[in-house]
Amino acid sequence: MKNRCIIVSGGTLGPVPAREDGDLVIACDRGYAYCERLGVRPDIFVGDFDSFSGAVAPGVTVERLKPEKDDTDTGHAVALALARGYRTLLLTCALGGRLDHTMANLQTCGQAAEAGAAVRIIDETAEIDFLTGGTLRVRKRPGWSLSVFSMSDRCAGVCLRGVKYPLEDAALTNRVPLGVSNEFAAAEAEITLKSGVLMVVQTKL
Repeated sequence: MKNRCIIVSGGTLGPVPAREDGDLVIACDRGYAYCERLGVRPDIFVGDFDSFSGAVAPGVTVERLKPEKDDTDTGHAVALALARGYRTLLLTCALGGRLDHTMANLQTCGQAAEAGAAVRIIDETAEIDFLTGGTLRVRKRPGWSLSVFSMSDRCAGVCLRGVKYPLEDAALTNRVPLGVSNEFAAAEAEITLKSGVLMVVQTKL
């Protein structure tokens, strides 16, 4: 099993975690400028150069995409990481900015999770995980809320424990936001899922 792939997208500037041995860092178009600003050297540049027009440093592999394509730059980076065998994906700078690209990033991450990857998105005020079955435990942090959303047509067997508004063996759909804006009632929340793709969102209030 390979280590993480850190994908720096082109949304609102956010934190880029320190790379660890074995990590692969992919910058997506404007994300390359963010890497330069933060002193992070990516391994791969992916993009069509529509939001970054500068020079890419020697030694950085360039995956130049056509502007006319069926996927976003971030979507291509996720596919590239999966194709190289990475199953732990951490996306940053993937929220904010254009709403359509934020939605595309969320759908891309849901699809990657469904394919068996452990996927997380981070920024200054949110952390998002994608659950496709089993249990996820989330520690309480003062000033943070917890929400869950169905990314698939239906999520079955959703249980929320350790929260103010618990659920037990519930069904959520992608049309009704029943799981929005919950609160911690214990030191740790437990989220379980039988089937579907569940997006778990921690938001700093």
